[in-house]
Amino acid sequence: MNWEQLLSLRRYGDSHKRLRKEQDETRLGFEVDYDRIIFSAAFRSLQDKTQVIPLSKTDFVHTRLTHSLEVSVVGRSLGRRAGKEILKVYPHLQEVHGYRFNDFGAIVAAAALAHDIGNPPFGHSGEKAIGEFFQTGAGARYREQLSDKEYQDLVDFEGNANGFKILTETREGVEGGLRLSYATLGAFLKYPKESLPKKPTGHIADKKFACFQADIPFFAEVVKELGLLNREHRGSFSRHPLTFLVEAADDICYTIIDFEDGINLGLIPEDYALEYLIKLVKDRIDTKKYHSLAHREDRLSYLRALAINTLIEDATRVFMEHEKDILKGEFSTALLERSRYKAQIRDILDISAERVYRSQEVIEKEIAGYRIISDILEAYSGAMVRTQEGGATNYDKLVLTTLPEIFRETKTSLYSILLQCCCFVASLSDSRAVHIHNKITGKQL
Repeated sequence: MNWEQLLSLRRYGDSHKRLRKEQDETRLGFEVDYDRIIFSAAFRSLQDKTQVIPLSKTDFVHTRLTHSLEVSVVGRSLGRRAGKEILKVYPHLQEVHGYRFNDFGAIVAAAALAHDIGNPPFGHSGEKAIGEFFQTGAGARYREQLSDKEYQDLVDFEGNANGFKILTETREGVEGGLRLSYATLGAFLKYPKESLPKKPTGHIADKKFACFQADIPFFAEVVKELGLLNREHRGSFSRHPLTFLVEAADDICYTIIDFEDGINLGLIPEDYALEYLIKLVKDRIDTKKYHSLAHREDRLSYLRALAINTLIEDATRVFMEHEKDILKGEFSTALLERSRYKAQIRDILDISAERVYRSQEVIEKEIAGYRIISDILEAYSGAMVRTQEGGATNYDKLVLTTLPEIFRETKTSLYSILLQCCCFVASLSDSRAVHIHNKITGKQL
């Protein structure tokens, strides 16, 4: 892979190449990507989607929205730091083509901003709930009518693939979705492969998938434009190098900030927690400044900022040390897996898993989320399929009037109908999902 191709400013529908040196410096194409994402309805819905604690009433707790904004900020710093070093190694990118280090930051910031845009309500349990509806629930009856790959899209419903769909899907009057630059779309593609084969190797790019069968044609166009390398399995490609920075930004934020949420919720004792953070930043901490902070919030804020900056610097180091291997598609792990602070990161993640992710509050709300998502899927998928088959009941007709028009098409394939239902459920905020469930089950008028 080569950086000139990877930094493509092309957008859906372009007939001519967009050149960096012809860009308006006051609003670069990569910055336009950021703006389009942040003003989108799908991004706004993240304000009421779970990061860790579903339906929390505590102001301290992060939602998908605040998490995405923070990941974007960290991603921008990672991109800029890496961009400076890349331009030193490849000066022609600046001298001939006009790229600046800020371009790298803008691409990573935009992709990071969108990284959770396709996630369903109720956190990662939302994805699992959708999948289990088709694997062991009422949706299993459709198995024989779908291809293997179509069925796999549903039983392993993937927020990353739904995110690509949201960002790129053509609707009537809206060609190419948000029409983001291909560079930003490439950086967004965390797992650039189809749903099958499932985890064919231990490579980080094979962990999940990035594209539903319905979106393969445009996915292939993006891959070709960017020059992403074919991997050993058909439909599987090497990551865009900047994807490693997007992933690192996410890893840094959920490592440190989910931990911080646990402290603010009282799930992790302050003394215990501060000890773990201090281990991470012990070589950088200004002890005089730290001991002058009288309040827990200020001590925690100081250590959090120091920890994030420490990990940003280290992730940039790892990226540049392996940049050649990354361009060859031969780097197979997340950047933080090669961090000199890997042991400290693992300690923090372990305590977060024990005290936060498996806390009673989280588990109880995830259980409720499974039932809510299953019931909504059953009501809407059943109504749409029966409508397609000409056997809709009066109840089905009423149910479909509550479905947004963009998800209501029934004159299409069974796969498209079921995928529409999944994407509708994934578009719901936590509170909206609860509200719809109460309505369709008659619990609330």
